[in-house]
Amino acid sequence: MKKILLKINFIVCLIFLFSYSTTMANEEASYNVVQKNDIYEIRYYSDRLIVQVPNKGDNNSFRKLFKYISGENKNSEKIAMTVPVTQTKKDDQMFMQFYLPSKFNRNTTPIPNNPDLEITTIPEGYFAVIKFSGRSSDKNFDKHNKILKQKLLEDNISIKGFPIRATYNSPFTLPPLRRNESMFSVDWKE
Repeated sequence: MKKILLKINFIVCLIFLFSYSTTMANEEASYNVVQKNDIYEIRYYSDRLIVQVPNKGDNNSFRKLFKYISGENKNSEKIAMTVPVTQTKKDDQMFMQFYLPSKFNRNTTPIPNNPDLEITTIPEGYFAVIKFSGRSSDKNFDKHNKILKQKLLEDNISIKGFPIRATYNSPFTLPPLRRNESMFSVDWKE
């Protein structure tokens, strides 16, 4: 009887985690797919407003960004979480970035209280993207980043800049259900 109750409890927990993982709905940075193949797709993104912080490889970067959207800004305004959360390199420094909801523009975006945070715009452009599931570990990201880079080189598509790591799910999402991406800004001509 005890084993049956444990199995039922385990199944209920899995159902709860699965439903939580799949029902979290966050605004996603909009894009248009301009080409797609079995390995990657080319997306066109318009300008995107972000808040970013230097990423020193610990949880402090995420925490600083999360505090900002939780109301630690000049307006004490809570801001909806969006996806993806990205990590990229710029000027030999790593950054973690949160995309701001589309209702904001440069004039209406709350100013961060934390001086480490910066509001900026990622300019429009084309990005090559490979999707993968599982954990967004360095090993998993590097593996898919290399696959994408190799395929882009084979297809004679010029890469501009460093790889971008994009994560879409909460840490409570089961690894097989997670959506992660490796991206490169590319020189694309339609």
